[in-house]
This record gives sequence, C-alpha cells and structure tokens, in this order.
Amino acid sequence: MNSKLNKHLVIAPEVATALAHGQAVVALESTIIAHGMPYPKNVETAREVEGIIRREGAVPATIAVLDGEIRIGLDDESLEKLGRADDVAKLSRRDLPMIIAQKADGATTVAATMICAALAGISVFATGGIGGVHRGAENDFDISADLEELAKTPVAVVCAGAKSILDLPKTLEFLETRGVPVIGYKTKQFPAFYCRESGLEAPLSANNPEAIAAMISVQNDLGYQGGAVVANPIPESHAMDKAEMDQVIATALASADAEGVIGKAITPYLLGKIVELTEGRSLESNIELVKNNAVLAAKISKELSALV
Repeated sequence: MNSKLNKHLVIAPEVATALAHGQAVVALESTIIAHGMPYPKNVETAREVEGIIRREGAVPATIAVLDGEIRIGLDDESLEKLGRADDVAKLSRRDLPMIIAQKADGATTVAATMICAALAGISVFATGGIGGVHRGAENDFDISADLEELAKTPVAVVCAGAKSILDLPKTLEFLETRGVPVIGYKTKQFPAFYCRESGLEAPLSANNPEAIAAMISVQNDLGYQGGAVVANPIPESHAMDKAEMDQVIATALASADAEGVIGKAITPYLLGKIVELTEGRSLESNIELVKNNAVLAAKISKELSALV
C-alpha cells in the first residue's frame, strides 16, 4: 500500500492478517445498515451476516467511511454508530473523495464498496441486490453507478440479482455492453431480488463455487479490469410471489412519482414503501437473501484463495 493511500485506509487487524496470509475475505457494504433497514434490525442483521461468513471459514470486512477514514472491517461500536445515525452520507464513486476530505461519515453503496474493497485487495463482495437502470431511464438517464463500477473494478459481487424496482432487461443489456459477466448460480434465470425468477435468461450459469472462483481467477490472469455479477436466487422459503410484487412495486413507483422522489433518494424510498405495502414481509425476504449471499460469497472466496 502506498503512503498516500495508507493515510486514508484503515484495515482492521483481523482483515489485515487474513489478507497478508492469502486467506478468504468477503467485503460487505454499509448502506444496508445506514439506509436499508430500520434500527435495531439493521445492526442485528449486519452482525448475523458477519457471523455467517466466519462460520463458512472466511473473514468479513464491512466497509464504511468514519471520520474521513475508509474502514475495512468494523467493530461493534462502529456498527452501532452507523445503525443509529440519521445523518450518514450515502456514498457512491462521486461522493467518496469529498466525504473523506471533510473527515465525515458515509455508508458505502455497491459502487463505493467495490472501490474500497479493491484498494484493500479484496476480490469478493456480498450484498443484497445491485443497482441498475431505473424505469424510465430513457427519459431521465437514471442509471446506477454500480453498473459502471462493475465494468471497471475487479470485484465479484454476489447478489440476488438487481433490485426488482428497476428495469431489469435494460440493466442486463447495459452489463452486456460493458462486458460484465453475469452468472446465475444454480439457475438459468436472472433472479429479481425478492423473486427467484424475472423471466429473463441469465447470460451465464454455474452450479458450484469452484466454477465461479475459477472464472474470477482467469479474469485476473487475463488482466480484466472489471468485476462480475454472481446472481444467487433468494431461498424458496422466503421468495415472494412475482405477480404480487409486480403490483406492489407499481404502487410504490406511483407513490414516489406523486411525491417527487428522485435521484439517490429513490431506492431507499421505494424499499421502505415496499416494506409498508407488504406489511414487513419484504424486509424479512431482504434479510434472508443477504444471508444467503453471504454464504455463497464466503464459499467463493475460500475457493479463490486456494487458487492464488
């Protein structure tokens, strides 16, 4: 690590030791803590997900910016601070330098987590769902920075597909254009976050973590700059009915439009509205799919560490 980067990056001892010895490490975002779930469920879930990764034999590295420092791995006090605060910035690529310069606090989105993970040398990242092309993007060009980051930063993102509030066909088309591998895990279908199927074909598929780790290793060998999307369907026991979710999402989108919610505020608004409309069932589904992704990410990271 060069000295200029070193003054901005703080790697927790557990994570630093694992990286130094070539052991499996899984990055985790912090927006899901600060903006994705209510307290105390957010902190409870963060701790559960870290525990799952440890039980699978990998080291969790939850990432956030605190007091202007990029923290790779958070202690209980930091998790609690993020979970309770209501003024934590939501960080994507464009926001990261300013929040660091201001010595402020920020929770990392998929894009920012990928950047920070790559700076620390972490290749696998578990999250809920990636951002994508928003519905109506042909009019307002609302496209998540997550997609561009996937094309330029070498981190594999294990997720339950893209959030179903998005335009999924356009999201897949964007990823194809930018050369990002999208791998359905044990499925030929691209999952849609709360639902196991979207009706769209997954461009690639793999039936075990070893195959995915081997692909990531080859990407690295070939000098590819981008990452990959590992699309892991939500467990059947917690999947929601597609027809019901289509109706719920349509209602939530109409509500956002009526209230003039746009930009970075749209995703947390819609997810909150969906929780309300489903009487909390969508939140439980969200939690379970994150846990499911953590298991797979840990397995992939272990396989990848054995190949390096």
